[in-house]
Amino acid sequence: MQLDGKTCFIFDLDGTVYLGDDPIPGTVDFIRRNLGKREIFFLTNNTSKNLADYTAKLARLGIDIGLDRMLSPLLPLVDHLRDEGITRIYPVGNANFTAFLRERMPELTFTDGDDCQAVVLGYDTELTYRKLETSCLLLQRPEVLFLATHADKVCPSPRGPLPDAGSFMALYETATGRTPDLVFGKPNTILLKPLLKHFTPEEMVMVGDRVYTDKVLAENAGMDFILVLSGETRREQLADLERQPTLVLDDLGSL
Repeated sequence: MQLDGKTCFIFDLDGTVYLGDDPIPGTVDFIRRNLGKREIFFLTNNTSKNLADYTAKLARLGIDIGLDRMLSPLLPLVDHLRDEGITRIYPVGNANFTAFLRERMPELTFTDGDDCQAVVLGYDTELTYRKLETSCLLLQRPEVLFLATHADKVCPSPRGPLPDAGSFMALYETATGRTPDLVFGKPNTILLKPLLKHFTPEEMVMVGDRVYTDKVLAENAGMDFILVLSGETRREQLADLERQPTLVLDDLGSL
């Protein structure tokens, strides 16, 4: 990989730039040094927060960016709901998730009735048994779509991995026999659609801590991938990979 030829860097957040509220210094320093010199974007599968929450959190780390630098499954999800005329959904997500959907799509109705068109699963940090019960009953109706924002099994935290939407999806498959009809987050390259209009894959590099989302997204898009060992993946797990990351670093301070 020729680093000088990379004009566009795409950073995962959780486990790559920070863990919880703790910054990963080497990577944060690299980003600060390169702001304004390279095109830098941030991509998160975490749909438990609004995008403005992420820009505010990055600002506290000394990384000042606009919302136009944020990529999230929430954006193609809203586009898909609009394109397909889906306006009646049952959301399985926290208050931030539902507030974002209402803000972007005022025409949405949240319903668990016979008119429900889709169950929409996010990273629900306020998950209750009542939500599971209601959504599982809805998914027993084949005409109700099952949409998910992302498939991350866990969310990294300073205390250890926490169950994420991918873990919830395993529960739904066990309870209903269904898996999502469409997953919008990594490794789906629909997330990169805005960037691929302006950059070639050869000009882009993905930086992340997960091989089954970040690495696969990069491969699907034809980009190089830098794996950082500051989050979920451990070096000993790489031995069994059929295809290795382009580069493996503790964090981007190593560059």
